[in-house]
Amino acid sequence: MADRRLRVWVSQPLFDDVVEQLGQHVDLDMTGEVTRYTPQQLAERLAEVDGALITLNERIGAAEIANAPQLHAIANVGVGYNNLDVEALSAAGILASNTPDVLTETTADLGFALLMATARRITEAERWLRDGQWGQWSFQTLLGADIHGSTLGILGMGRIGQGIARRGALGFGMRVLYHNRSRLPDATEAEVGAQYVDLDTLLAQADHLVLVLPYSASSHHIIDAGALAKMKPTATLVNIARGGIVDEVALADALANGRLAAAGLDVFEGEPTVRPELLALHNIVLTPHIGSASQATRRAMVQLAVVNLTAALGLGPNAGHPPSAINADAVAAAKTGRATVGGKKVGDAKR
Repeated sequence: MADRRLRVWVSQPLFDDVVEQLGQHVDLDMTGEVTRYTPQQLAERLAEVDGALITLNERIGAAEIANAPQLHAIANVGVGYNNLDVEALSAAGILASNTPDVLTETTADLGFALLMATARRITEAERWLRDGQWGQWSFQTLLGADIHGSTLGILGMGRIGQGIARRGALGFGMRVLYHNRSRLPDATEAEVGAQYVDLDTLLAQADHLVLVLPYSASSHHIIDAGALAKMKPTATLVNIARGGIVDEVALADALANGRLAAAGLDVFEGEPTVRPELLALHNIVLTPHIGSASQATRRAMVQLAVVNLTAALGLGPNAGHPPSAINADAVAAAKTGRATVGGKKVGDAKR
């Protein structure tokens, strides 16, 4: 009897020519238009597939996988994965993966662009011009903050943070300070031109603070009213990490009342909904989560997700070894007996 052909659900339109590489190995259930799913719809989609290729839009936890006995792998197209309940997936023996590295430089580009637009009031100036307010040039019109020679603070010093540090130190002659859960090796600090400091020092000394740390319970609202009060009133804040890292109500209050000069946000706690308090401000730059949004990088992300999912299902040249699995060790620990998917060993039984 021939092995059963595996089935994969693709949750959103991606790049068809890249996704169709999966079609060499599995049957594809592709989504033709951008879709917002309810938890019940997600559960229904996952109930009869062996794998899923998803985006940050899809939040998957214990309830969504409760009736998905065939599901063995989820490939998330994104470096962040707080849309996944990794503990629940691991307990169920479902291998999850993400797409790091391929978006590092593109996201660092956007982070620095947002920093520059925020410091120099670029979007505010454009709105002012388009509104017909430029009646005469004035020496004090739309004065912003210098970037060159200023102090750049980076909270979270992974690959993207290091990319921003290099841009600041080497491109703009900035003094670069950073805080991270662990200090970088001396050689790496020297390479990116950065100095490690504690969090309070970072907040107090940064002229421009960029957030690039992963979202977790410990980083939730790490930038709250207390943290904002430690910053210079002339400082700017840029968030390209995750929205939940910043207390947006406290941020809006600080911006509205002159306790912080400006902010640039590419991510939001309730995205795609943006708080009206933020929308009402003139001293804030808002972009719709486009950190990795270049043609080449988004294609590379989907390509890596395809490779991850193919391998996680025990197929292709990397069978059994997805390049960027999130929870391989936890899945292995949770398993109790060997199982096969489509006639190929992919790990132990998950239930």
